[in-house]
Amino acid sequence: MGKKVRRIGVMTSGGDSPGMNAAIRAVVRTCAYYHTECVGYYRGYQGMINGESVNMNARSVRNIINQGGTILQSARSKGFLTEEGRARAAENLKRDGVDAMILIGGDGTFRGGQVFSKEHGFPLIGVPGTIDNDIYGTNYAIGYDTALNTVVEAIDKIRDTASSHNRLFFVEVMGRDAGFIALNSGIGAGAEEILIPEENLGLERLLDSLERSRRAGKTSSIVVVSEGDKIGKNVFELADYVKKNLPNYDARVTVLGHIQRGGRPSCFDRVLASRLSVKAVELLLDGKKDLMVGMLNNEIVSCSLDQALKGKHNINKDLLRISEILST
Repeated sequence: MGKKVRRIGVMTSGGDSPGMNAAIRAVVRTCAYYHTECVGYYRGYQGMINGESVNMNARSVRNIINQGGTILQSARSKGFLTEEGRARAAENLKRDGVDAMILIGGDGTFRGGQVFSKEHGFPLIGVPGTIDNDIYGTNYAIGYDTALNTVVEAIDKIRDTASSHNRLFFVEVMGRDAGFIALNSGIGAGAEEILIPEENLGLERLLDSLERSRRAGKTSSIVVVSEGDKIGKNVFELADYVKKNLPNYDARVTVLGHIQRGGRPSCFDRVLASRLSVKAVELLLDGKKDLMVGMLNNEIVSCSLDQALKGKHNINKDLLRISEILST
């Protein structure tokens, strides 16, 4: 039987996502509920290496559930990629009396945690927080829903000017190598075409589709492009190609960028973050380790970090079919 967990550390790492503060709040307050001490680490793994820690209690996290970003901040740490850096982090955790860690972040965060756990034996639980939603073992990651709503609101506004000027807009959204944001926001915003890494539409098919739309009487169009889409080198070159081959279109580009990571988290993300984080603390207190919590079919579940990292969260093929039907 493992050592009893009396003091839990928490940190956020990698790209920030709306709802991380709600997750931190839930971790801290669940620790307080179970009379367990909690320590926060600033700037992710780099803060662990530097010993940047703070004791946290229920009052430490008041009025943060509605805030975007993360009060513990986030950073990418080159030092943690080295054995020396990880050893320093382990020394600091021992100095702080931390028995186990909760890591809030994406696959890069979990990879680092997995290596750290194997080398130094620290129990840890991963809580998925990434707007890309590309984590296996959960239907939704913290921040994804808020990002979707941000994108749809932005596209709605872009459509106003597209309609006013009879323009074709290419709207690039985030997602790395996953098309979750593009596909769902594209359907939600009524995009004429959606380009994602999982489905290579092909340049000629894109041209044919846009030409059919023009002949059908559409005077403006929206094409949502995932940043990882492989149809063109980048969204600007894609727009230039379309303008060259379909001169009747007045094509413009909008890259939404980092506005997708910011803003107040949606109610869904606040509740999701709370449910996942409560479960994460309870798993550690039950002696479990090296797991990731997730939500599947509205139930809070867990899987091994190894499964989460090796598995692939696949796109919903039915949504691809629906997007094709609705773009006619």
